[in-house]
Order: sequence, then structure tokens, then C-alpha cells
Amino acid sequence: MKIMCCRNGVVVFSVSGGPGRAIVQKGWIKSILRRIATMENTIIPPCRGRGSGLAVVARSLLLVALMLAVTAGLAFADESGDEGQSGKTVKLEAVKVTANKMEESLKDVPQSITVINEMDIEEKGIENMSDVIDNIPGMSYSADHGLAINFRGLNSSMFTMNNPVTMYVDGIAHSGKTGFDTSMVNVERVEVLRGAQSTLYGKNAMGAVINVVTKDPTNEWQGKVGTEYGSWDYIKGYAAMNGPIVEDRLFLGLSAQYDQDQGWIKNDYPGMNEDANREHERKINGYVLFKPIEDLRMRLAAYHSKEVSHWADEYAMVPGSDLSSFNADDAKHVSYDVPTKSTIEDNSQSLRVEYDFSGYKFDSITTHKKIEVDAVYDSDFGVDPNYAGLTMFDENEDETWAQELRLSAGRADEFRWTCGVYGDLGNRKQGPYGQQFYDPGMGMAFEQDAHSEQDSYTMAAFGQIMAPLGAGFELTLGARLQRLHKELDLDMYYQAVGAAPNLFYSMHGDKTWNAFLPKAALSYAINDEWTTYVSYSHGYMPGGFNYFAMQGSADANSFKPEKSKNYELGLKGDYDSLRIAAALFYMDIDDIHVYKTIGSGAGAMYVTDNAKKAHSYGAELEVTYLPVDTLELSGSVCVTKAKYDEYDAGTTNFDGEDIEQTPSHVIRLSAAYHHPCGFYARADARHYGSRSFYDDVNKSFDEADAYTIVDSRIGYRFDSFDVYGYVKNLTDEEYVTAFRSNGMASIVGVGAPRTIGAGVMYYF
Repeated sequence: MKIMCCRNGVVVFSVSGGPGRAIVQKGWIKSILRRIATMENTIIPPCRGRGSGLAVVARSLLLVALMLAVTAGLAFADESGDEGQSGKTVKLEAVKVTANKMEESLKDVPQSITVINEMDIEEKGIENMSDVIDNIPGMSYSADHGLAINFRGLNSSMFTMNNPVTMYVDGIAHSGKTGFDTSMVNVERVEVLRGAQSTLYGKNAMGAVINVVTKDPTNEWQGKVGTEYGSWDYIKGYAAMNGPIVEDRLFLGLSAQYDQDQGWIKNDYPGMNEDANREHERKINGYVLFKPIEDLRMRLAAYHSKEVSHWADEYAMVPGSDLSSFNADDAKHVSYDVPTKSTIEDNSQSLRVEYDFSGYKFDSITTHKKIEVDAVYDSDFGVDPNYAGLTMFDENEDETWAQELRLSAGRADEFRWTCGVYGDLGNRKQGPYGQQFYDPGMGMAFEQDAHSEQDSYTMAAFGQIMAPLGAGFELTLGARLQRLHKELDLDMYYQAVGAAPNLFYSMHGDKTWNAFLPKAALSYAINDEWTTYVSYSHGYMPGGFNYFAMQGSADANSFKPEKSKNYELGLKGDYDSLRIAAALFYMDIDDIHVYKTIGSGAGAMYVTDNAKKAHSYGAELEVTYLPVDTLELSGSVCVTKAKYDEYDAGTTNFDGEDIEQTPSHVIRLSAAYHHPCGFYARADARHYGSRSFYDDVNKSFDEADAYTIVDSRIGYRFDSFDVYGYVKNLTDEEYVTAFRSNGMASIVGVGAPRTIGAGVMYYF
């Protein structure tokens, strides 16, 4: 079967002979393919995000069902045609995770965990952190001032720039929306610990932790090198290698990646580069591992990335426009008269020392991370003559040093414990940071420019025990004592564009927050295959200061930490060919962070504030099944309901409103087929339910429609080569990823259209 992408965005099915011809003769598969073949003149038009309702879902799911049926049919045909397979036991590989900062079986950890292995990373085309998020039940993101993550009703915080999810790479923690990414070239697996993880992982791990585990070397040099080419002149090159410098003692690992594309949005304004959202990026990772003796490991790692992007995957409408007035076709052409450019550079280092002695394990992790941003944007996102040449601008530098010392002991099925101390020092310098705008009352353009510096420190002590109680029960108890301090100096300048700087407002803020973050879980091993658990934990996202303030005291321009109490009931099953995990969750949220505008026009001030109370609840299900050893079927379903209980925005009361950016449900389905000869194929679909976005101009919540994305890949492995082709967003779905509004424009984030590409990889 071939899926042929024709002109005008249509998809046509046809059947041809070739290597799979003999398989087609097998019973019901032949019948299925004959039915698809009769659709030779049937056209499935591109799915349109708005106004299509159930028809969009029906068309997308029909396509997914056909692809999954054929993929499964190929695998079963192979099995029925190979008598040697009869009686063979099909087994999923055992999965080990480090959720409790020690290695344990996935089934035995009393919390929701998703693991993405190296094969999935390669075959699903997971290149960055946004691709990882696409594979996590219930998690979503929007490209809004960086990568803004939503999970279980929790959103990012504007003036801490923090996500409710923390990413760890080689022990280096990062939760900021800016630079929330890493290289996936030399990664062994990704562990996603869903639910509050603040007890062991501290501030910002309120919703989840994404732990990226890079490859460990062996005494043989191994690696890969590859390249891809795709739509809009997308080019990617990458390489990785790991091996010994001195056998058993000294090892080296290196990886590098570069990609670029011209973008799918065109700027029609004369004299401007027509490739509006073009971008390029490089990522370099390396480590040196030293094992002077058997029980001692010292690993020094470094990471560098630089991303340069122009414009964004978004479209600007006139101020006051709501989401219902958006037409996705309009987003393919924009017109703006000021060159836009954003450069983000990340330089990080870590030193980890691990020492095993007398049944104990000592860990020391020292990290340093520095992110620098330099960005300029068109102020009105358009060509209003009053805004000609006016810009928005942002220069900032965020640097953190951190140290964790940890001691642990115990093995699986025994009494286990871990304890430690953590500390960090942070410095954030920002400025110039602001905007130029036209004041119709004055008939001239003005500039707001904030310069700030924030120093911070965190101190924490934590501990956790896992105690078998007998009869299949195990108790987990943990706690964290945390102290966080922030000190901010802010100078706001306000003057006519081109005039000398005029100091308009100054502020000095100094606050300390203390927190106690407990955790308790009770698990019960029903038998060797099934485990159930119940857990309770606290989540925490730091408070801070508004660093674009123009009036009021430091106390009035501060906001409280966001806190949660989390309850979860889960069930896990692990058979030879079936793995299943289900969870029910409920979360009480206090002082949830919200972003709003105070005032309007020239006097408008953008702030983070606290809504007093909110809650979310829902259910998550993950299933992986190997019906035969050439076919893997997997899927997940997440249903979430998240609402504000007490949210007084000053002029408007939002009690009872859905928390913005939270999909009502997320469904993921995947099928992967691997023939022993080296041929493989896979189809991956994800469906997002409707979600709302806050419209600050109209003081309302606008709803975005549900949408479905289908990706596919087909390839052939031979003689250490992997040659493949892929299609992302197969049905050319048009959908909304973000929305924000202010007095200058209403901005809609838009998903990328269909992307087609091919690549080749060589392993050694």
C-alpha cells in the first residue's frame, strides 16, 4: 500500500505490488487491501480545525484505523506464515527507572510513569522536548514566550518564566520556558514522572519531572550518523559516538546536531525576507566518564545549544479580535515591516560523582547553567503606519549554580531510603526589555524599557523511605524542607522613542518563602503481575516579582507561590506481552498563578497574580501490547477537568471557568511493525479535545476546537543502514496551539501543516 500526497493537500490511497506482494495474498488482509484499493478515486481532503466538529475526528480516526489495521494485518500474516513462531512466548522488555533517585522496576514504583525508549525516539522522530511532550499522556504545550507546558490543569508562570514541569539532563535541572529543550541524539531513554515530584525534586516539579537519560559507554566504540531532508528545505545532520579511551577506566561520549528550515509562513511585505518563520539550530553534547576503581564513577558533562528563529508559528489579528474570527488559511501569509529575530544560547555543565561502599551509595551532583536571550520583534505584528519601525525587545541572562549531595541504601524488596541536601544560587539580568508603541492621544510613539536584576538562593533538605510491610504491602514516606529567597532591583524607563532615557519608576523587592513538602504512598502487590497504590503529595511553584512593574510597592508587585495537594489512585499490570497502567488523580490548587493586564493603553501593566483556589481531576490510562513479536500496539487516554474555584480578576469574576490551555481529553494511538528482514512501518495518532484560552482584552475565555494529528514512517534497515521516509500531520490538520490578546494585537499560535521528509542513518 502507498499513501500518496497529491497536490492541493489531498491524500489518495492506492495499492501496488513489490516485496509485500506475497503477504497481500493472506486471507483477510487481502480483503482489507482490496477495499482500500477500491478507494483509488476516493479523496480525503485536508482536515480543517474550526467548524468541522465530529467530521474532523471521524475522518482522522478512519484513516488511523485503516493504517493500524493494515499494519497489524502484515504482522499477523507474517506469524501465520511462519510455523516456527508457534508456541513462542512474546515478551516486553523489563523497564527500570530512577524515579526515587535509585534504580527500581517500573511496575513497583507507586506513581504514574511514562518511559520512552531509544527505538521510539528514533522511529517517532523525537528531536526535541516538544516532541517528547507529544508522547506524554495528558501533557500539552504552546509556543508562548518559549515552551509553555500544561499538565493536569497546571500552567507556566509568566514572571518566574517557570513551567510546572522540570526537565533533568545529566543532573542539570531546567524548568524555564526559555531554553526548555535538549539534544535527543545520544539518549538511551526518557523517564516522565507524572504528578507532583516536589519532595525529591524540589521547586517547579509541581506537575511532573522529565528525566533524560543519556547513553552509558561500553568497551566498544558505538555510534551513529545521519541526515534528513524535508518540506520547506528542512535539513538535519547529526552524529553520536560513545566508547573507551582507556578500557574499563576512561570513556568519552560526543553528539552533535544541526538543523534548519525556511519555514512555511510567508511575509508579503515588500523588501522583507519572505521566509517569515525560518530558523536554524545547533546542539552539541559531550561527556567524559572516569572509573578509577570499580565502585567509583566520575562523569563530567557539557551541553551547548544555539537557536536562531524569525517570527513564530503564529498569526496576528487586529486588537480585540476573539478566537472565533481566526481563519487558519490566513496564517500562511503575514505582513510586517520590522525584521524579527530571536537568539537563545544555552551553555550547561555538570559533574556527577557516584561512590558505592558497604551497601551505601553516595551521590554528588554539581551543575552550572547559563541561558542568554537576545530578541527583537515587530511591535504591532503588522504594517500600521503609526507603528512603522517600532519594536518589542528582550535581552536577558539567567545563570544558576546548584549542588546536591545524596546518600541512599537498600535494594528492591528490602527497606530502602535516600536523603540529601540541595542548594542553588541564581542570578537573572534583564534589559533592555520592553516595547515601543504609538499613543493616539499624544500623536507620537513612546517606549517602555525595564532593566532588572534578580538574585536568588534555595536551600533544602529531603528524605524518603520505602518500607516493605509484608503481605505484599509497601509504604513510602518522604518530606522536603525548602527555603527560597529572591531579591529584585527594577528600574523602569519611559520616554518618547529616540529621546534620552527617563527613569519613570524604581522598585526593590526582597522576599523569603519556606515550604514543607510531604509525600506518602501505599502500594500493594496483588500478585506477580498486578500492583495497586494510593498516594498523597504536595506540589510547589515559587512566587516572585513582576519585573515589568510601573507603579505600586514591591509587596503589591509580588505574587505568592502556587501550591497543590495531590491525591492519586493507580493500578499497574505487567505480563509477558501486555503492560498497562491506570490512574485517577485529584488536585487542590491554592494561589494558582494567572497572567493579566491592569489598565489599558499607554498605562497598561502586565502582571502575574494569584487566583485564590482551583482544582483538577481526571483519569489516565496507558497500554502497550505485543500480540506477536513483530508488532507493538500502544495507546493512552487522559481525561482532565480543571476549574477555577475562586478567581477575582478585579473587574471580572471567573469562578467556575475552565483553567485555560487544558485539553478536555487527549488520546494517543500507535502501531509499530518490524519485519525480520529489516522493513518497518509505524503510525502514530494523537487527538486533543477542546480547550480554552484567556482573552484579556474581552475578559473572557475562548474555546479552541478539538483536533487530530496523524504521523507515519516507513523504513528499511540493512547492513547497519536505516533508510526511511516520514509524513507528519498526514491529514494536513489546521489547529490552534495558543492564543493571547492585548491592546496591540490578538495573537494565535498555529500548528504546522503537513510535512514530508526522508532520511538515512548509519550505525557503527
